Amino acid sequence: GSCSEAGPGSLGEKSRAQGGAWLCTPPPSCPTRGLMKDEGVSSAFLHLLVGVSYDHVRKTRVAIKKISPFEHQTYCQRTLREIQILLRFRHENVIGIRDILRAPTLEAMRDVYIVQDLMETDLYKLLKSQQLSNDHICYFLYQILRGLKYIHSANVLHRDLKPSNLLINTTCDLKICDFGLARIADPEHDHTGFLTEYVATRWYRAPEIMLNSKGYTKSIDIWSVGCILAEMLSNRPIFPGKHYLDQLNHILGILGSPSQEDLNCIINMKARNYLQSLPSKTKVAWAKLFPKSDSKALDLLDRMLTFNPNKRITVEEALAHPYLEQYYDPTDEVRQPPAAGQAGSFTVFATPASSRGAVHF
Repeated sequence: GSCSEAGPGSLGEKSRAQGGAWLCTPPPSCPTRGLMKDEGVSSAFLHLLVGVSYDHVRKTRVAIKKISPFEHQTYCQRTLREIQILLRFRHENVIGIRDILRAPTLEAMRDVYIVQDLMETDLYKLLKSQQLSNDHICYFLYQILRGLKYIHSANVLHRDLKPSNLLINTTCDLKICDFGLARIADPEHDHTGFLTEYVATRWYRAPEIMLNSKGYTKSIDIWSVGCILAEMLSNRPIFPGKHYLDQLNHILGILGSPSQEDLNCIINMKARNYLQSLPSKTKVAWAKLFPKSDSKALDLLDRMLTFNPNKRITVEEALAHPYLEQYYDPTDEVRQPPAAGQAGSFTVFATPASSRGAVHF
């Protein structure tokens, strides 16, 4: 059955509390229950975590991250970018910054400490430990898309969505984290025809990124969410490529050979010719790959993992899909005013000298 079959008091029951807060009651069998200890914080924090502390003002436990970004300019830029974006965001499905602690002077500053909400695990760890029920898959997917709608409404592209960047607590709340590779896509400028630095972990990377097609759009995040959905259905990555060409072969091996119309979105002629030179492949039915999965989930998966980014479903359309009908409530899906091309004095979308994370044909 679909996730809409969950009954009263089960996963996804929504209610309005003080201030219009969005609440969800997890099922008694919530997979995070009993699995996580206080020290079991997400792998996204492992090399940075200082510890778990207590916020006496808000009366809640928090995580403290230590970041030492100043030894390398790239790390410094990513840290600054993430801080600037997260300070602007306020959403239940996006990790927030409660405070930033630093040295009083620039000369003395070697480390930055960021205080954030404490989330006991992440989706990567959860999938390594057990198979999720359809209700949990549906609920986690809804929260991912709900957070992504907020992110995209600000014209921000996350660009590195993957299970380890989806934090989860003991009540099955999910928050998107790690905005170090995020970019603001300024709609006033044309960003087609180029790609920026290494984008997304390879297994979750949209094909247009590797093929140097017409730049990138918000659809690259939707592709990543599709890969995450497939992984929740099977507990294994759907496209585990060992290198760029192997990654493309994994994708085409399931989606089949792209049509001529789809090939036309690739402006790199060498990349287009390479795809045309490959033996013709037939699309594999999703029901064959995931025979025990909900048919509505597979329909949504098909619309997310579409080769042509122009045909790929948007986050708004995905939220309105029948698979998520139990949760869909546009009035409860907060939007963020679009960001400009700059955040403060820091340019967050700069034309690079070269592209990385793509196949060079």
